[in-house]
Amino acid sequence: MTGSTIIFYLLAALTLVSGVLSVTTRHIFRAAIYLLFTLIGIAGIYFWMQYEFIAAVQIVVYAGGIAVLIIFSIFLTQQAGEKLPKQKMERKIFSALAVFCGFALTMVQVLQHEFPVSVAPVTSPSVNDIGRQMLNVEESGFALPFEVISMLLLAAMVGCIVIAMREKRENLNTEQKNIKRIPNDT
Repeated sequence: MTGSTIIFYLLAALTLVSGVLSVTTRHIFRAAIYLLFTLIGIAGIYFWMQYEFIAAVQIVVYAGGIAVLIIFSIFLTQQAGEKLPKQKMERKIFSALAVFCGFALTMVQVLQHEFPVSVAPVTSPSVNDIGRQMLNVEESGFALPFEVISMLLLAAMVGCIVIAMREKRENLNTEQKNIKRIPNDT
């Protein structure tokens, strides 16, 4: 077993274990941290495959953007130390069935695809080539995924703000009810 293979197995184990822990833990803050480690493990696999640009995007957009916004939302709602409610058995069975169906669909697609044996030589793209390809709106361009990622970040930020504002309104309503209950001694 080579060093490269060992690194791959370590990164895959980090990604899988963190992913399972993020789904199974009942502590919401721990789930967010495990999600962060999962995203970092995926970026590590991209680095291992020598896709440095995709790895950097993975770290900046997902680990640096989405996971941090989730953690901020948890802290803004002041629920970092609380446990999530225990799930019913029906939900667990449905979740396991959904995971199995997704895995089966993926395996069917992988097994039906014929992977080419010979690959054309790959040239190292420059930053200029990456920028042109990313903003290209033609069939081989990445303008649409780039815009989808920006919408995902915008939705995460709006969700964070809505959660924070809802918590403030609930606290304000509770304080107003408590003020009405205090008898007036004058």
